[in-house]
Amino acid sequence: MSESPDARSLVSASSQLNLMEIDAIDDKEFDIPQVDTPPTLESILNEPEDEDEPFVLEDTCLLNTENIDTHSCETSSLASSDSGDRTHLKRRKKTVEMNANVHGSVLRHNILKGISAQMVSAADKVDAGLPTAITVSSVIAVGTSHGLALVFGKDQNQALRLCLGTTAMGAEYGAVSALSINHDCTRLLCGFAKGQITMWDLANGKLLRTITDAHPPGTAILHVKFTDHPALAVCNDSGGSVFELSFRRVMGMRTCDSRCLFSGSKGEVCCVEPLQAGPELRDHSITQYSLLAMASLTKILVIGLKPSLKVWMTFPYGKTDPASVPQLAWQFVSVQKAINPILAFCRGDTVHFLLVKKDESGTIHVIKQRQLHLNCDVISLSWINSRTLVVVDSVEKLHVVDRPSQEELETVDLAEVQLVYNSSHFKSLATGGNVSQALALVGERACYQSVCSYGGQVVYLGTKSVHIMTLRNWRERVDHLLKQEKFVEALALAWSFHEGTAKAILGLFGDPAKRKGVVADKMVEILFQYVERSLKKCPEQGKIQVMEQHFQDMVPVMVDYCLLLQRTDLLFNQIYVRLVENSVAKGVFLESLEPYILSERIGCLTAPVMRDLLAYFQDNGMMESVEGCLVHMDITNLDIQQVVQMCWDNQLYDAMIYVFNSGMNDYITPMEKLFQVIGPALREGKPMTDVEVVMGNKLLVYISCCLAGRAYPLGDIPEDLVPLVKNQVFEFLIRLHSVEACQEEELYPFIRTLLHFDTREFLNVLALTFEDFKNDKQALEYQQRIVDILLKVMVENSDFTPSQVGCLFTFLARQLAKPDNTLFVNRKLFDQVLEFLCSPDDDSRHTERQQVLLELLQVGGVVQFDEGRLLSLAEKAEFYQICEFMYEKKQLYDRIIDCYLKDPLRKEEIFNYVHNILSMPGYSPEEKHSVWDKTLQHIQELVTIDPSKSAEMVSVHFAEEIQPIITTLQDDYLVFQFLKNLLGPREGQAGQSQLRLGPDMHEQLVGLLCRFSPQEVTAFLQNSQDYRLEETIQITEQHQLHEATAFLLEKKGDIHGAFQVLLKTLESKLSYLAQEGLKAPVPAPGREEEEGEEEEEERKRGEEDGPLQRVQEALGDIIALCVRSLHGLNQQQREALWFPLLEAMMSPQKLLKGPDAKHTSEALKELTMQVLNNMFHLHRSARHHPTHSPGPCVWQRQTSRDSKLDPGHAGHLYIRTDLTGDDD
Repeated sequence: MSESPDARSLVSASSQLNLMEIDAIDDKEFDIPQVDTPPTLESILNEPEDEDEPFVLEDTCLLNTENIDTHSCETSSLASSDSGDRTHLKRRKKTVEMNANVHGSVLRHNILKGISAQMVSAADKVDAGLPTAITVSSVIAVGTSHGLALVFGKDQNQALRLCLGTTAMGAEYGAVSALSINHDCTRLLCGFAKGQITMWDLANGKLLRTITDAHPPGTAILHVKFTDHPALAVCNDSGGSVFELSFRRVMGMRTCDSRCLFSGSKGEVCCVEPLQAGPELRDHSITQYSLLAMASLTKILVIGLKPSLKVWMTFPYGKTDPASVPQLAWQFVSVQKAINPILAFCRGDTVHFLLVKKDESGTIHVIKQRQLHLNCDVISLSWINSRTLVVVDSVEKLHVVDRPSQEELETVDLAEVQLVYNSSHFKSLATGGNVSQALALVGERACYQSVCSYGGQVVYLGTKSVHIMTLRNWRERVDHLLKQEKFVEALALAWSFHEGTAKAILGLFGDPAKRKGVVADKMVEILFQYVERSLKKCPEQGKIQVMEQHFQDMVPVMVDYCLLLQRTDLLFNQIYVRLVENSVAKGVFLESLEPYILSERIGCLTAPVMRDLLAYFQDNGMMESVEGCLVHMDITNLDIQQVVQMCWDNQLYDAMIYVFNSGMNDYITPMEKLFQVIGPALREGKPMTDVEVVMGNKLLVYISCCLAGRAYPLGDIPEDLVPLVKNQVFEFLIRLHSVEACQEEELYPFIRTLLHFDTREFLNVLALTFEDFKNDKQALEYQQRIVDILLKVMVENSDFTPSQVGCLFTFLARQLAKPDNTLFVNRKLFDQVLEFLCSPDDDSRHTERQQVLLELLQVGGVVQFDEGRLLSLAEKAEFYQICEFMYEKKQLYDRIIDCYLKDPLRKEEIFNYVHNILSMPGYSPEEKHSVWDKTLQHIQELVTIDPSKSAEMVSVHFAEEIQPIITTLQDDYLVFQFLKNLLGPREGQAGQSQLRLGPDMHEQLVGLLCRFSPQEVTAFLQNSQDYRLEETIQITEQHQLHEATAFLLEKKGDIHGAFQVLLKTLESKLSYLAQEGLKAPVPAPGREEEEGEEEEEERKRGEEDGPLQRVQEALGDIIALCVRSLHGLNQQQREALWFPLLEAMMSPQKLLKGPDAKHTSEALKELTMQVLNNMFHLHRSARHHPTHSPGPCVWQRQTSRDSKLDPGHAGHLYIRTDLTGDDD
């Protein structure tokens, strides 16, 4: 049976302050400096009520202000402390979301049926009116709309104890608008809608005081509150003013003095909240100040009423919804083992917190805490304990919020409460409604007098009922979930209580050990219930998959919580015993153990469970699961031989090794068995299967683990067994024969098998093992013995490849190169290996043998050889990389050039090598000069290999030797390639070559270009300026390159000479065209539309390669010359160009007669018209545009050639591009 509300109501506030339940708050963070001169109430009242006013947070205590700039309290600095460390806030929120806990039902909701029934009855029978206000202490007082105050007891009967006032008083004073009970529950203050205040004696129901002049008339009382001082109260009226009420008794007369604390003329206060401490906190250092929090429409204020009136702090809300209701709530909390008050306040959806504390020096600090952001508009704010807030939003939803984590724990719909609102009092309807619009708007959702918190309870006043909300204790929250058969949620909630991560905890010990013990007992009880439910609720009919899914949803939960509670005894001895009654449940249970075993959360099973587990996995073909589980468990209670046989039969080699090692401390038998798997294929020279390769690798890893003191496949070998295991493994490896050896078995079968399987990896295993042999005499003896065996096996056997032999000697060279080496290896063996690798008669695996020998030398093996003999053998074997290695060691860098030239794979690398030697520091002048000389000696070979890289190298390092180099190059084509790359633009180098040489060398290149690449001559002449014109003209004339000759003559200034060269070229092409025209018809320009598709294609092909196309190009060149020379010639000189050109075009037409020559004749006529048109327009241009640029004509000629236009179109293009804006 649950406790009665009355039994819980008198829980002292000290029980809410359990130090173990409070998160520590950093009281150094957001410490707010005080100002020298605190503001007065008058100055605050005269402040403009602007919502955008600067943020002001003041601490009026006296501090050392030497280092404080009292004028630097800016908005930015204070706003930065507004919400604390925002990054931390986001991080905490994310963590809460990711680890969201089950909270269950946090609040117990009760209706006080006795009070609710009497309240309704009083309204009906004695015309008490509807409820308007409520307050709670040791009794519950309810005010009514007809001026009565009904006082009820909080016992189980909830009897009506007093009915204070009369309906006649109600008619005069109006409805009760506010109630307050003092701290010892002896006095009741009633505020009325018409402004009066009455005080009643709760012991006998007598009226002690009627106060009518405490505040301006015509305003309703919104709040009336007792303070902790027995003779001091405060009230707040609908004018927005706040007054202090001081009660006195003089000569038997009870009086009341009123003092205005805040005038509503500059801004209305709509909520007040004095700080009230319980009896056990009466002596707290803060209570002597009688703190009062006031909430206006724009800011909150905290003032001290004692010993004298003082403003402690002001804090603006910032921009908020004008309809939002300001809220205030005080609560004492434990901060770093000190209890101090904290003020929660909000207007809208953000709750702010201010901690008030007094340090050892007596200085008062107001410290801003982290904000709480809600997704609702708050109309009621209450503390239910020091960590938990209860808020009601504007849609009457109640939210329980954990303040430290800012996590919402529960939401309850209060719609059925029918909450009473105080709107009429805020509008002061009883006195004519003389209030501001802003206050009336806030009053629409004001319910201050309908919500009251006391001793861990929050009471809500409805129109016909009274509701009380209390926190459920932890056991009740768990049981509430169990009643709904939410076992998983109940276990999760209980576990959060066990770990201390739950929120709003009530009823648990502060000592963690006691708490865990109590909660663990409860969880065991839940687990038993859960097991029974899983069996009873199992579907008896249907598919087996349905039953499996049923248990798969439930069994892992049981396993998980048993392991969390470290109760494997409960899991295996009770729960499993119960589940085996159902075969499906048994299977699911055994399968669910696997992930916990693999993660090593379960390390040991009872013998029956272990046997069942192996049998189940084996029966269901889950052998991989068997292996995975075996290697993570203690198997001492199993039948070892049976398990070993099972592993061998199913090829569970990891499990087999683990069983031998852990169960019998036998590290040799697993190796014997693995050798049996891989040995036959290697001995017979057959290719290995994938399974055998895996086994071979597994064997190498196992040997490596044994020699390194590690267990296989995980963990470590017991320390006392490590030396013994190493010795056993070495003794095994160096055995002359296996246990079941046949007569054909070769010596040292195990080492031989590993070398054939993977020489390099086996030697790597030995190398790692040898690292630990420094001070172990016996181990050093094993080391020497193994090396001797390796040499005997590999050197005396022809079965091994050069790479394998090279791996051995590389391994030996590394060991011998160590400063603390104790190994001895006969040097003759290295000579044998050298002979083997450098055998000139063996052309197979040339690259492989060279790489093996190079690796051997690089790790220090060179000290084992006679260097002269090594170099001689390398040269004979054409091991040029070996030669390079030795020459570099001897600093004979010039000899390395021969190595590169002889090596067909690395010839092109010689250029980088020469460049590095000649340009990088670190080489002596003599060394560089020897390389320089050697390079010159082989320059012809270098040019043959790569002319471009040769030219680049010469330009950088041999610029003074170019002429001798050209002389050395006996082949003209080599000279051509060399000079072309040397003098022409190279890749990555724009424009002309940076190397400046004499004109004779450029002219020599022109001659070579004429011979080997005539199409590049003109381009070279255009880009180069380092040749002589007369000599170069002779060269081009000699090779009959007319276009290049004309370019040079024009560059020389001989326009007529250039014209004659181009004219002769045109005449020869016209003559050829005329001859061809007599043989076959040539289509005339502009006749495409009259031809068929086949004729069109044929015509185009003819144009591209035919004589007409060549005539067009030649004509374009000569016209372009005439255009460029337009402004440098007089009229007579221009005519000397154009008329011969016109004559040359017309002469062939006389020969073209007859129908066969018709098409050619028409084409020439069109071209002749081009000449005439250009003559005409260029003549006009010379007259009217003396500064006309010839550029467009030059461009047009190129365009005409590139676009393959017919002559008619080309002629028009010449005209248009030359006019450049002429009217014609």
